[in-house]
Amino acid sequence: MKLTRRTVLALTVAATLIPAASYAADSIKIGYQLPLTGNTAQYGQNFKDAAEIALTKFNASGTLPVPVEIIYEDSRSDAKEGVTIARKFVDDDEIVGVLGDFTSTVSMAAAQVYKRAGMVQLSQTASHPDFAKISKWQFRNITTQNQEGAVNAKWMMEKGITKVAVIAEQTDWGQSVVKGFAVPFEELGGEVIYTEVFNRGLADFRSIITKLEEKKPDAVYTGFFYEDGAQFLKQMAQLNADIPVFSTSAAYNDKLIELAGDATDGLFLTATFLPNRADAHVQEFVSEWSKTHDLAPGQFPAQAYDAVNIMLAAIVKAYPDITRDSLRDAVAATKDFPGVTGNTSFDENGEPLKELTKATVKDGAFVEVK
Repeated sequence: MKLTRRTVLALTVAATLIPAASYAADSIKIGYQLPLTGNTAQYGQNFKDAAEIALTKFNASGTLPVPVEIIYEDSRSDAKEGVTIARKFVDDDEIVGVLGDFTSTVSMAAAQVYKRAGMVQLSQTASHPDFAKISKWQFRNITTQNQEGAVNAKWMMEKGITKVAVIAEQTDWGQSVVKGFAVPFEELGGEVIYTEVFNRGLADFRSIITKLEEKKPDAVYTGFFYEDGAQFLKQMAQLNADIPVFSTSAAYNDKLIELAGDATDGLFLTATFLPNRADAHVQEFVSEWSKTHDLAPGQFPAQAYDAVNIMLAAIVKAYPDITRDSLRDAVAATKDFPGVTGNTSFDENGEPLKELTKATVKDGAFVEVK
């Protein structure tokens, strides 16, 4: 083909009419900061595994003419490292949005960087009430402890439980567990008669359990992850402490049952995901997960799977003119996204609108409480 001056000019004009983002790179890049080493690495690795399931399926679908890439960075659940990663991501012009981090503390520290730079941040697990309040750039698809606390408070009152002891790990998240439950419970007429905090990884809960027995609560509300939860429940059983235990979705994991065995029977908790639900997309995720894992996925990898898919759906919506601004707006416009953790919409503050499921452990398995 012979290119005349007129042809070259026409091609040049046409190229300028196509958004630069369409041809800016061979792929669309998003960042994911998560703990891949350190004492919470098991969570970060599960997030990554779930993200890869979602990403592989999406890229294989051919929904977009270019693939999406996820750039993973290890935060080690350290706030300073999280900030360093955030700066690295915002300095990379090819990264248009980010996922993570795991803990509220790290997510909120990194959020200050994303706020200043104007980069959308979607966390799968940052449940501190103040996270999404930081700026218009922060979103989460997990329910907050204010939401979970209110559901548990009402649930307990309906069961005739009026006096409760609360224990939680000594972190920002743990503090939100205490406040998120105590305020609505007391508003309903209940009484928090004892509160105790502990350091994550505590090996011996027996002194706390002894104090709980002395206070004689109708139940204990707990803010812990499955490792501490297993230790606490085992020692409750060893001391024959006959106190009903309620917990947050953070405790929901098959590892809890694997580690604590029969001591988990009778535990009550809220959750957004149960792997035995019959929904086709839930079973598809569980099936893919089971190819490389011995246990069914817990709520946290399910949250990560949904977070990645929400971000991917927003990328499709913003394509081909994908900028950090347009991607943020597309995430904000998410409505009734059909995830494995239930339908998710975001309100004007980046908070998720979704329902919680009441569950208990019965005969060594999590089952829904109707």
